[in-house]
Amino acid sequence: MTTQTPLNVLFTATSYPATLDDWRGVFMRHIAGALARRDDVALSMWAPPGPMPTNARIATTTAEARFLAKLMEDGGISHLLRTSPPNGAWRAVLLMRGLRRAMHARTADLYHVNWLQCALGVPADRKPLVATVLGNDMRLLALPGVTTWLRRVLRHRPAALCPNAAWMVEPLRQIFGDLALIRAVPFGIDPGWFEVTRKPEQPPRWLAVTRLTRDKLGPLFAWGEPMFSDGHRELHLIGPMQEQIELPSWVHYHGPLGPDVLKDQWFPACTGLLTLSQHAEGRPQVLLEAFAAGMPVVASPLAAHADLIGQSPAGRLVTSSPSFEEAVVHFEDATVNQAAAISARALATAEAGTWDDCAQRYIDVYRELGAMQ
Repeated sequence: MTTQTPLNVLFTATSYPATLDDWRGVFMRHIAGALARRDDVALSMWAPPGPMPTNARIATTTAEARFLAKLMEDGGISHLLRTSPPNGAWRAVLLMRGLRRAMHARTADLYHVNWLQCALGVPADRKPLVATVLGNDMRLLALPGVTTWLRRVLRHRPAALCPNAAWMVEPLRQIFGDLALIRAVPFGIDPGWFEVTRKPEQPPRWLAVTRLTRDKLGPLFAWGEPMFSDGHRELHLIGPMQEQIELPSWVHYHGPLGPDVLKDQWFPACTGLLTLSQHAEGRPQVLLEAFAAGMPVVASPLAAHADLIGQSPAGRLVTSSPSFEEAVVHFEDATVNQAAAISARALATAEAGTWDDCAQRYIDVYRELGAMQ
């Protein structure tokens, strides 16, 4: 910590939990909380209404808070662009206008924008910019005109693009490396996940925690039917239904649940986590939390999964129904599962650490940009 004048940071996010039990945007609350705990940062937050950190100042007007809350209620910009392009595009325009107005109206030394797409709303005022980059942002870059627009925003200001996983660094460097620092900043993990005591129940209970869309589920039901439909093991599915999907009768669906319920009730009892997503992922937070809790993961070979799991005995990447079956059976062996738990926790500590570790990584980037002015 330092006694120098705190850096005034305007922290913007379009997703934020409305309550302490809300699953949406929980990682935003943790990042903001860790930054607000520091004495070298004065944090102002432009985000949907919710439980803000004690030391943070709220930067949204009543009208802005209403707009952001409604945007979250409707599933967010990415969801709207996928499901209702005209409405999504118009809401995106309104969001960019709102961000620009907010930044003109607030005093800040640096903008910390979460989601690269929101950097499109940053005004041409030459203030330093840190933009968190997530998986959806990488898909956004393929849209016509987006890269050109972002390069215009980054030009003539100190800027850093901070993907939350290393696999995104090189693609971003190829596009923006001449204009911005590209620094991977992994998100942290709440210490409570490291304290989970696992006692997997019998018959084996496997867990999938995901938004229910066809891309997020991937081949889970097709590959899972031979494994779970006979009752010898169970598949429990947790998350919000964002597309109308018919669930097989053998799936135990529980809807969206808050992190405390997952941490206290589900992670201790389950054999492992399943994610066969084919969606544009950055680094799913649930993977980090599963590893911190000592739970092995069976995952599709997305870069977002492979970047973390690699060759670790804590997880398996699967590309077919037979490899999926083999991985499930592998981790149901008690000795294998216990060894995977040790590797998983070590990996989570090394790759992510806590949210305070994450905040320090952002502070290092802030200081690097400050040295460039």
